[in-house]
Parts: sequence; structure tokens; C-alpha cells
Amino acid sequence: MTVEAWTFVMVGLSFTLYIGVAIWSRARSTGDFYIAGAKVPAVLNGMATAADWMSAASFISMAGLIAFMGRDGSVYLMGWTGGYVLLALLLAPYLRKFGKYTVPDFIGDRYYSQTARFVAVVCAIFVSFTYVAGQMRGVGIVFSRFLSVEIEVGVAIGMGIVFFYAVLGGMKGITYTQVAQYCVLIFAYMVPAIFISMLMTGHVVPQIGFGSQLADGSGFLLEKLDGLSRDLGFAAYTEGRKARLDVFCITAALMVGTAGLPHVIVRFYTVPKVSSARISAGWALVFIAILYTTAPAVAAFARTNLLTTICDTPYADVPSWFERWEATGLIAFDDRNGDGIIQYTGDDAANELTIDRDIMVLANPEIARLPNWVVGLVAAGGLAAALSTAAGLLLVISTSIAHDLLKKGLRPDISERKELIVARCAAGAAVVVAGYFGINPPGFVAQVVAFAFGLAAASFFPAILMGIFSQRMNRAGAISGMLVGIVFTAAYIVYFKFVNPDANTPEHWWFGISPEGIGALGMLLNFAVAWPVALVTAPPPAAIRRLVDDIRVPRGAAEAHEIDA
Repeated sequence: MTVEAWTFVMVGLSFTLYIGVAIWSRARSTGDFYIAGAKVPAVLNGMATAADWMSAASFISMAGLIAFMGRDGSVYLMGWTGGYVLLALLLAPYLRKFGKYTVPDFIGDRYYSQTARFVAVVCAIFVSFTYVAGQMRGVGIVFSRFLSVEIEVGVAIGMGIVFFYAVLGGMKGITYTQVAQYCVLIFAYMVPAIFISMLMTGHVVPQIGFGSQLADGSGFLLEKLDGLSRDLGFAAYTEGRKARLDVFCITAALMVGTAGLPHVIVRFYTVPKVSSARISAGWALVFIAILYTTAPAVAAFARTNLLTTICDTPYADVPSWFERWEATGLIAFDDRNGDGIIQYTGDDAANELTIDRDIMVLANPEIARLPNWVVGLVAAGGLAAALSTAAGLLLVISTSIAHDLLKKGLRPDISERKELIVARCAAGAAVVVAGYFGINPPGFVAQVVAFAFGLAAASFFPAILMGIFSQRMNRAGAISGMLVGIVFTAAYIVYFKFVNPDANTPEHWWFGISPEGIGALGMLLNFAVAWPVALVTAPPPAAIRRLVDDIRVPRGAAEAHEIDA
């Protein structure tokens, strides 16, 4: 069968599975809609968390970024995996013990303030919409290439699928759908990686193939890639070009941004008890590591195959995969010197080839001439990664509006039935807005997601961390810190990405920190504002200080201390 036929089969089967799971696990109460009734087994929750966390940025874009950035791309690996460890060890168990549905719920109660709750709701919606833009962009890319439709049509199809199981099933439907999506995405990621590793290096395990000699005896994979890059005018693949401070800030922003992402944190409320939250966090890390340790190998394989297949090739003789991707507008050839030969070089003035970084993982099986069913499988995996995270983000938006803004603020007397209706309507409206951002994204998938992590780092992380570990932090400090952090970070990103993109260069950045890494500075500003404000204003009530102690102390520890005494 053709690539298109296999894609229809793979995507059709996976979508049927997702819809079937959503119908089977549809939400019947607000508890089901918000936290899946808090009855999800730890292993399944770990799998769902991995799918929720490994978005289109992880599946589609991360290896593409590493393929083009080389060693500098490691900031995404270090930041995202380190951030998940930080979340699992430092925050998740304490938040689960607090027992609230959402991050704004925690902030509103911990800081005994409706204003704090409202600020957190605004931050959650802002961060989630920024993040979901990258997911819908990934959906559009997959559909535009493999189903031969416009990106706008592809986004609309993805919107319809997400709307169905997010609105119908809520967190319960999303959780079990994400378990299925994880199985699809990890299988789809590993199969071509294993195939290509065997073809290029003779090793079944891609992580080993990444550091091995090539099967044709022409040297080590990375040595050859360094040589190809230098010969074409690019920097060596294994050499970093980013300033050390920027690398540090991007890594830090991604790490603490992970720990502040509301759609990931809420997953730890879906398990029955605190110990289950810890166990599910460990399982999620295992499931995440499978893909993340494979990504550098996929990036190196894709970059090597691209350079050896396309460079100095007559345009009339390009492979069929090039023509198919060219039709989507995501790869383009501009014959500047009129010789009909593709010149791909690091010299911008002479370069004739434009490649969207987001296509590298999706095009990799075709470039390596793998069977058509593998290409279709990768398409299904990319959709699974994008849709799983999109659904989790849309649920955060809907619960922020229905539960945090309405139930806990404007209409505390609203019935559970009406609250559920509002949550579903909010999810539907969020799908439409997400679709718009998917059609008009502000950058590459992983780049857009990096902005969302920076916003989360600058707003949520300090408020959550100080809320758990500091009795002295009060509502005035938390509110002022969140506002300063997110406003500064958002303004910096908007200025360099939209207002004055020509100035988006290291010499114009503050201290050489890029928009992707500015969330780290925003986080420091949050702390720097929150602490002085808290110290000069009234301390939290005694009940709140006892609550902070109760969150940190393991259940039963107080009784044990009394017995020892």
C-alpha cells in the first residue's frame, strides 16, 4: 500500500481506539471530569502522565531542533527531564496531600485570597493557550503531509477529535485515552529509530548506535556528521555555539517551568493516595526516559541522512519524499544561481534550501527509505503525542474557568450538574481558540512550548514552592511575585518575537538571554519581589501556617514524635 493508504489505516485505527476509550470512560460527575474520581492505578497514571507531558514538542520537534542545533539542543533534554524529576520529588507529593483539584485551587486556598486565585487562573489560561498552540501546530503538520490536506484543515480535524473525548470524558476519559496514546506514540517513535540504527550502525539499540561506528566503515556516526557539517559551512554538530549563560537560563526555565505546568501537576490528583502519586511519578519517569534517551540518536540519524541525500543533488533528481514534503510548503528550494543543483550551506547568502525543523522526525523514515507502514505509524504517533497534551491543556483551561473562577469565585452556589455543563462549554470554546493558535503559531513547536515553560517558571513555580515550604509567604507576596514574573516574561517574549523580531539576536538580548530562557530571570524577579513584599506585610493566619506544616509532615509523623517523646 502507499504511504497515504497506510497513514489512513494507522490514524484511523488509533482514532477509533481513542474515541472508544472516551465513550467507555466518560465522566459522570465533576470528580470524574476534574480528577478521574482519584481512582487511577499508579502505573496507568504514570503512562498517562508521560503521554500528557511528552507533547508534539517531544515527539515531533525536539529531535528536529537537536538535528539543527547540535549540542546546543541538549538544553531541551536536560531541561525537560530534569524538570520532571524536580516536579516528582519536590512538589507532586505535597500538592497531592493538599487534596485540591487544580493549581489555582491550591494557590487560592494556600494564600487565603480570591485575588490570588484569580491571578493564578489567568496565568494558567495564558500558559495553557501558549502551550496548546504548539500541539495544534503539530497536528496540522502531520495532517498536511500525510493526508494531503491544508494545515488549516488538519488542525480542524484534530480539534474535532480532541473536542469529542475531552468534552465527553473530562479527566477520566483523557487519562485512559492517554494510556492508549502513550502506547501508540512510543511504539511509533522506537520502531523507525531501531530500523535506522540497524541500517546505519548495525546496532538494534539506537542509544548505542548513536555513539558507534557506521556500518559502511566510514568512521563514527558523530565524526562523520561533524565533517559533513563543516564541509557545508555549518558549525560542527558536536560543538556548542550558544553562550553559557543562555544555555543555563534555558535549561533552568524548562526545568522549573515543568514543575509549574498545571496540566502535569493535576495528574497527581487522579491517584487514590499520596504514596500512589510518588509511585506514578517514578513510572512516568521510566516511560519518559525511553523516548528522551532515543531522541539524540534520532536527531543524528536524521541529520546525517538529510545531508548525504540532498546536498549537491540536481533538483530534477530529488527523491519522492522531497517532492511530497515540498507540496506542504515545509521544505522549499530556491535556485539562486540557476544551476538546478541544491546548495545547502551554513552561508545564508548562498543557501538555497529552507527546511522546517518540525518535519525531521516525520520525514526521517521516508529519507531512510523505510517501509510505508512505518511512515504511517510515525504519523499516528505524532498525532497521539500532540492530541494527548492538547487534551490535558484544554482540561486545565476548562477547569480553571468552571471550578476556580465560577465555583470558587463568582457562583459558589452553582450545582454540580451546572458546573459540569460550564466545564464542557469552556472546553469547547478553548478548542476553538487552540485551533486558531495552531493555524497561526508564533514559532516552531518546541520553541512555542519553551515559551509556555518560561511563563510557567516565572509565575507558578515560585508561588507553589514558597506555598509548600514557607510559612511566612503571604498573599501579598505571592500575588505581586506572580504578576511581576509573568508580565516581565511575557513582555520580553512578545517584544523580541513580535514587536521587534529584527532585534532577536544575542547582542540585543538582556545579558545575552534568549526569549526561550528569559523565564529563568522572570522566576528570579518573582522571588525578589515576593519576599520583600511578604516581609513588610501581615503574616498569614495561624490556620494557614498549620496547613503548611501539615502538607510537609508525612501522615502519622506527629503521632510517632509524641510516642518517642
